[in-house]
Amino acid sequence: MVTDERRVSWRRLLHRLTASEAEIEAQELRRESAQCGGTPARQCQRGQLVSVSGRLRTVVYTPRTNLPTLEADLYDGSDVVTLVWLGRRHIAGIEPGRHLTARGRVAVRDDRKVIYNPYYELEPPR
Repeated sequence: MVTDERRVSWRRLLHRLTASEAEIEAQELRRESAQCGGTPARQCQRGQLVSVSGRLRTVVYTPRTNLPTLEADLYDGSDVVTLVWLGRRHIAGIEPGRHLTARGRVAVRDDRKVIYNPYYELEPPR
């Protein structure tokens, strides 16, 4: 039993030493998302009502003639879900690097997972 625990700890240490910074960050985001009770973005399917938690990678305002949109890519360590707020130019607190939990129904647009006008909760800045 003790030797198995040592092997596991050695493997974990070896992985931490050899993993890239992106891999370590993705692991941490997956762990944090699981702690928040979020559905992993990789498992989200079209039409499913989900709660996803992660970090905003990009936030883009898209001016359109008839309906402006604010789009943000939420990364949880497994995949990206694009959050789209229709008719919005800016939302206070929605900025790259910010952690949040979003809830809504998943749609697919251009082979990307999208949640339109999600309910969201901003997490305190870290």
